[in-house]
Amino acid sequence: MATLSGVRRIASFLAGSKQECDTLRPRAADLAVLLVVCIGFATILRGQGDLAWATAWTGSAQGPYPVGNASAQPDLSLVFPAAESGARDQSFRLIVRPDVWGRETRIRLSNAFGARAVTFDGVFVGVQMSGAALLPGTNRAVTFDRRPAVTIEAGGSVWSDPVTLSFAHPETDAALEGRKMAVSFHVTDASGPMTWHAKALTTSYVTLPGAGSKGSEEREDAFASTTTSWYFLDAVDMRVPRATRVIVAFGDSITDGTASTLNGDDRWPDVLSRRLHSLHRSDVAVVNAGIGGNRVTGPSGYTPQKPFSGGPSAAERLERDVLSLSNVSAVIWLEGINDLNSNAGATVDAIRSAMTGVVARMHAKDVRVFGATLTSALGSAGGSGSPETDLKRRAVNDFIRASGVFDGVFDFDAATVDKTTGELRAAFVPNSTVGGAGDRLHPNRLGYAAMAQAVDLQALLAGPPRR
Repeated sequence: MATLSGVRRIASFLAGSKQECDTLRPRAADLAVLLVVCIGFATILRGQGDLAWATAWTGSAQGPYPVGNASAQPDLSLVFPAAESGARDQSFRLIVRPDVWGRETRIRLSNAFGARAVTFDGVFVGVQMSGAALLPGTNRAVTFDRRPAVTIEAGGSVWSDPVTLSFAHPETDAALEGRKMAVSFHVTDASGPMTWHAKALTTSYVTLPGAGSKGSEEREDAFASTTTSWYFLDAVDMRVPRATRVIVAFGDSITDGTASTLNGDDRWPDVLSRRLHSLHRSDVAVVNAGIGGNRVTGPSGYTPQKPFSGGPSAAERLERDVLSLSNVSAVIWLEGINDLNSNAGATVDAIRSAMTGVVARMHAKDVRVFGATLTSALGSAGGSGSPETDLKRRAVNDFIRASGVFDGVFDFDAATVDKTTGELRAAFVPNSTVGGAGDRLHPNRLGYAAMAQAVDLQALLAGPPRR
């Protein structure tokens, strides 16, 4: 064991005393202590200094409320009496699940599909206890350029200032894993058309019009109404070690989670996240950029005045929903079945061309892109379930598997198809959100679990993280 005087000399050395450094002649035991202390200091400095923003949650903005496909939505006629007026002097408490937690957070509010400027104040972030109630002592005020309010012009979005989460520290990391964040804010006047994500499949809370600013309240009393959609909020970042990989699940309703369990977090990206975290990989975040009804090829010229329920095409929304996110390392892209729908009528060649262009844009940003094969819609209604459409789906899958455009392929089709019928396996069809027989297009929670199991984690995490 090192002598006390030796440890003191080492402490002086670490404090930068040149005189001590010149005279220090540690014995072998002192050198052992020096090594341990230096490793400890290096770890501390690395944890404090080598940090970066990483997106921990996203809910892609798809259009102006109420255009879109929500699931299990309550009647909102009293909450938002007129879509053109939007929210009016009311507060939202949106519930989201960050895939990783850090010591600091920031949020992005979006007015991407608004028709007028919207002013937000009374903005807070806290930890959900249950319902609209917050875990006592966790609610933190959010500022924008050091001000408690922000006005966002139509078409714009704004990141908040960093918010210190003093309750997040190494001793609480395990307790925070999987916990949900409550993002509260007040819309001061009539907002006009509200930018939203329709299919949250998560219960959030909102006051009635004219209720005023309630975000500071930890109790649930003021939030009288529920919704299964997200409004104005489209991203949450955490400050975490720079090496953290952000993996974006990019796609349509099958990525968005249609037919999965309400509040169950069992979409395929959720299950993939749990697979990664079960390996004690706290340096990976999986975020969901799926939009129900989204397409690879269209619609062209999307505008808030001519909205489409599936939002802008993958190419049009790529910058906002993927490339503008923080520290993105890889993307898993599952999309194309809506393009093949008889109502859309896209050709296989058009899908191939569009996919190639979008992947090239991601590669130009040093993002690895994994293609996921399209799952079967054979036998479903609505223009996707015909044998002719299924032949086109198979041709798209052949392109995904063999073209070499993607950095790798995850075969969701093989994981979910009944080889005898060509349809989804029977166990994957019943609807997990509202019950019932299912639509033969969207897998249920069991089907999504099978898809997540088809992801090769070693391939997904191969190569260095993005710098």
